[in-house]
Amino acid sequence: MSGPYFTGQLLVATPALSDPNFARSVVLILDHDGDGALGVVVNKPTDLPVTSVLAPWTDMVCQPDVLFHGGPVATDSALALAEVPDGLDAEPLGWRRLYGRLGLVDLDTPPELLAGGVRGMRVFAGYSGWSPGQLEAEVKEGGWYVVDSEPADAFTLDPTTLWRRVLRRQPDELALVATFPDDPTLN
Repeated sequence: MSGPYFTGQLLVATPALSDPNFARSVVLILDHDGDGALGVVVNKPTDLPVTSVLAPWTDMVCQPDVLFHGGPVATDSALALAEVPDGLDAEPLGWRRLYGRLGLVDLDTPPELLAGGVRGMRVFAGYSGWSPGQLEAEVKEGGWYVVDSEPADAFTLDPTTLWRRVLRRQPDELALVATFPDDPTLN
């Protein structure tokens, strides 16, 4: 497959998506090419404070300062996203650019090496992954809406309302999907 790739875009679960791992999910696609896709669910916080699993990083994590459920793959591992500020001369040690100002933080790096060099850090348990062609097939089958992301989406202060907010800002009929009931059988 050659393009279109979805790196930097959001996958918004359609109401028809029945997989419990992704119901009402908003997934930020971190990398997508001919080898598959990788993303993290940005609207599913857990109750587990970052301080309980990665205490040295607590001061760098944005609110809510809890671990997020990034997806069903490798849930026993952590992945951290952070943004570098505009105008930064050099990329901070321990941070690897994905696209734009967003990158991955190497959690084995001493936090003090990144202090002041990143902002808006968020930690995810697990990630979402797709084999070559799998994501494109799921989009074609109607499981996901692919929409543009905004810089604040990955670090929103109110992640639990992100699904509706992302849909509401879309043009035309897609904005109406935001009003779709959680359980249509109760209508």
